[in-house]
Amino acid sequence: MTHQISHAVLITGCSTGIGRATAERLARSGHTVYATARRPETIQDLASHGCRVLALDVCDERSISAAVEAVEKSEGAVGALVNNAGYGSEGPFEEVPMEEVRRQFETNVFGLIQLTKLVLPGMRRQRFGRIVNLSSMGGRMTLPGGAFYHATKYAVEALSDALRFEVSGFGIAVVLVEPGPIKTEFGPTALEKIRSLGAADSPYAKFCEVLGHHLDYAGPIGALAGTPEAVAKVIERALTARRPRARYPVTLAARGFMGARRWLGARGFDAILRTQFPTPGR
Repeated sequence: MTHQISHAVLITGCSTGIGRATAERLARSGHTVYATARRPETIQDLASHGCRVLALDVCDERSISAAVEAVEKSEGAVGALVNNAGYGSEGPFEEVPMEEVRRQFETNVFGLIQLTKLVLPGMRRQRFGRIVNLSSMGGRMTLPGGAFYHATKYAVEALSDALRFEVSGFGIAVVLVEPGPIKTEFGPTALEKIRSLGAADSPYAKFCEVLGHHLDYAGPIGALAGTPEAVAKVIERALTARRPRARYPVTLAARGFMGARRWLGARGFDAILRTQFPTPGR
């Protein structure tokens, strides 16, 4: 009997933004799509777009295992994994509670690791697979106030680079997608985190005020922000290319910021940042 290779796509974080846009786009293109979210009621409408809907909480190992088992039972293997689930937590390094730091890593890094580990055996068995990890321009350069978010994305970059080498011989390609500012719930979520710190007598009060202004997508950054659909288009390209690239930056802003950081060096880039943010303590 001929061995059937699964190309089924499992996507995390489909309730809003990039995950939802990717699920809709891939389903329209004829892919078998398993759209997932922590609360499946938020994605039930994706079934009408041709997606198969599953519950998947990347912070719950049993939920991760159940989702992978469901796909493998129906398809034989997860053919492609899009690790999209994640969020941004912003604030001064000193003031972000350790509980929030741990939650940020659990969501953005540890869940990605566990899910990827579980789909790899099936991909190896069929000698084919695609893993697309949603990083960010924030995985290649760092902005003030985002220490822990950037740390998670730098981790995703490192994990992906190591994994890409280790699994290429099994026919598995690992790809990083690196968006710049995107008009999703990322901005409002990050803004809410900053406001939750918000003590008027904080030595970082003025810094937080300006940081919040930069993260308000109704403000200046909105002019640089791309759309979830633009990222979904790149994800589809990464999934369907015969030989996908290791990295796909998305938006002109991402290329510009990463290029500036590379060419200006640390001191030069810090000098630019001082024109946009107040320096705490001065």
